[in-house]
Amino acid sequence: MKIQEVIIVEGKDDTKRIKMAVNADTFETRGSAISDEALDQIDELNDLRGVIVFTDPDFSGEKIRKTIQAAVPGVKHAFLNKRDAIPHGQGSLGVEHASPAAIREALSHLYTEVPEAKPVITQADLLAANLISGQNARQRREILCEFLRIGYVNGKQLYKRLNLFQVTPAEFKEALVHVEEVGKNNE
Repeated sequence: MKIQEVIIVEGKDDTKRIKMAVNADTFETRGSAISDEALDQIDELNDLRGVIVFTDPDFSGEKIRKTIQAAVPGVKHAFLNKRDAIPHGQGSLGVEHASPAAIREALSHLYTEVPEAKPVITQADLLAANLISGQNARQRREILCEFLRIGYVNGKQLYKRLNLFQVTPAEFKEALVHVEEVGKNNE
């Protein structure tokens, strides 16, 4: 699998793992404190080839994602589910622990930000689906976010992320059906 865009990762171990899964170039942020120079380079790469932000599914990875998103509008995003990023020994969640198959799966579900887009999923939709309040809201969000491959977010951020990535009402409905099925299977 050849990837045209440059994949933005956190470090050299992520680069090694990406190269085991796909044929792609990477750019390493070397942690969550991204310099202005690095952001300028990412912006330039985005103009030349496009970039895919593919960070760890943890707090630091989300911080990097938000920093890049604010500085370089219109980047693409790929999300690794937490269960796919668990280390086999010691360590924290990370791309470097994912299987090549999990990496390819994440990279096959890209989202591009549409910051100026009109919201298509409403707060009322989220409330009606018990995703931002009520019993098991957190668990329901986790299942929904994993199914849609948009990374886990809290209740306040779910509305923003669904609309930033222009998740359609049909995709949202399909994800809710999945949430209900998983809920029934866990009873």
